[in-house]
Amino acid sequence: MLICMLHSLLPLFEDGLENMQEKKIIRKKKKRTKIRKGSQTPPDSMDYLMAEIPFASTDTGDEFGTTSTSEVCFKKRRKRTIRSKTEDDDQTKKKKQDQPNYFISLPITNPKITRGIQAVQDIVVQKDHRLSQAMVRCGSLHITLLVMHLSSEEEVGTAVGALLESKDAVEELLQGKHLDLSFQGIDDYRNEVIFVKFAASDHTAALTEISETMKKIFQEKGILAGENRAFKPHLTFMKLSKSPRLRKQVRKIDPHLYENFKSHYFGDETLYRLDLCSMLKKKQPNGYYHCESSIMVGKSHESDLIKKALYRESLALFSKVNKIKELLSNPETRMKINRELFQDRQTAVIKKSC
Repeated sequence: MLICMLHSLLPLFEDGLENMQEKKIIRKKKKRTKIRKGSQTPPDSMDYLMAEIPFASTDTGDEFGTTSTSEVCFKKRRKRTIRSKTEDDDQTKKKKQDQPNYFISLPITNPKITRGIQAVQDIVVQKDHRLSQAMVRCGSLHITLLVMHLSSEEEVGTAVGALLESKDAVEELLQGKHLDLSFQGIDDYRNEVIFVKFAASDHTAALTEISETMKKIFQEKGILAGENRAFKPHLTFMKLSKSPRLRKQVRKIDPHLYENFKSHYFGDETLYRLDLCSMLKKKQPNGYYHCESSIMVGKSHESDLIKKALYRESLALFSKVNKIKELLSNPETRMKINRELFQDRQTAVIKKSC
């Protein structure tokens, strides 16, 4: 009986305990609210201590420049990109500034060579008229011995002095002999540059030696002359780089356009003059480059030039004489001359009789 009574009172006892706990919790909450509203932060609390520290409310990242790791990495990457771009721009400017703008030229003056090249150019243009823009004018034909960059008129003057100084060295290499350069056959560079080749001979080696000697003299004067690649003399007469617009239309020059001349003999050129030429200044009326200075080489070059000039004049004179002979051999021409002479005589007799 007693046990049954205890079981019936147990739920009431549990409900009483729960009510007491809830009231206790409510009293604690009310007490905390009063403390927040009516009292200051206790002196021994962490918030109070932090408030007493100078600049506690200051953002240390803004004050001392400290940032998060990700932000630091991002800024470093950005700096590297900017620095790399600046270095690339500087290198591009330097390359443009150091690009060759002057060269030592061996001009091609033999009419046989220029006529032969002109014939090849005409045939190529007939087959593909677009390539007329790629042709090098006959007046511009030359062999490049040396290239350089001259950034001021003062450096141009220094280069002129180096050219004049190299005359004795070139004369010493020639030893008073002629240097005859033979041109035979056509070759190409990546089907973008077409040139006449040198015939295999010891003279090509001599020309290479002259180029190296002049290069050394120019470098001793403080002029950066020459290229890293080996010297390979050639006579360019067609190249796509002459016209940027053409390069968009024609990527390669078809070798079949000049295949009949691949082993053609064009003629010989005697070395007698070397020029310091500008790539950028206005060309001469005959198509040749602006020339700053020249040297004449070969001990007997002057007499040879006179002989060649007299020979050309004599050929022209003989041609005129032959035309006169052809006219006089024509019966109609002779009758016309006799008629005019007879009329002149009759007129003279009449005047005397009067």
